[in-house]
Amino acid sequence: MGLSVAIVAINEEAILGQTLESVRWADEIVLVDSGSTDRTCDIAREYGAKVLLKAWPGFLLQKSYAFENCAQDWILSLDADEVVSPELAKEIRLAINNPDALNGYWIPRKNLFLGKWIRFGGFYPDPKLRLFRRGRGFMTGAEPHPRIDLKPQFDQRTGRLKNPMVHDAYPTLSSYTAHMNSYSSAGARAAVAKGYRGFSVVDIVLRPMATFVYNYFFRLGFLDGREGLLLHLYHVVYVSHKYAKAWELTRAGSSEKEGS
Repeated sequence: MGLSVAIVAINEEAILGQTLESVRWADEIVLVDSGSTDRTCDIAREYGAKVLLKAWPGFLLQKSYAFENCAQDWILSLDADEVVSPELAKEIRLAINNPDALNGYWIPRKNLFLGKWIRFGGFYPDPKLRLFRRGRGFMTGAEPHPRIDLKPQFDQRTGRLKNPMVHDAYPTLSSYTAHMNSYSSAGARAAVAKGYRGFSVVDIVLRPMATFVYNYFFRLGFLDGREGLLLHLYHVVYVSHKYAKAWELTRAGSSEKEGS
């Protein structure tokens, strides 16, 4: 059985090479670029990837477009900052060539923060449904973190692979805060679209504090040392910002209505 690797990217030249190197054994690599101004597309072509250009419509639609342009029997969905280890690559090949293969497989994810593997606080094993038969998986859920599900007309049984992919998204504090600023804005828009309204002390203050206590203490996030402390502190800021931005959006909308 053949495998397509689907990736969406913009300005990922610093990290894309290691991702593509880890999957160059695949039968096809499809990369959808949303307007890179660096060497992202050139690097992808150097690895033999099929490069498609599409303006950014959001994660859900961009990844769906990548899936639609995959030609092999199986699809592995990767982010541009995720690496497939040799052990995982071997496991994937065995899974898709198994006559009794299921329609989808969950893959654990090893998240790195400032170069450290975050093992606690809910960040591992962080399983993701990323390997699926073409035409049987689809993107669903809300921005900025949609997910892959199996289409309801197909067998819903899934398997779990043992070896993790490595997610090296946040090598610096600057990269983390930039991502969280973007994600909190997308999350705010999604919350408003679902009907979120008003200024909520519970969501802006108490929910972030409760999240920190739960993840850092009860889920043992403190065992990840200084990196774990910083990660959970800044995650609190992300949660608070999401709901504050949602209030700001509804406040701005109300002001415009009042002024019209």
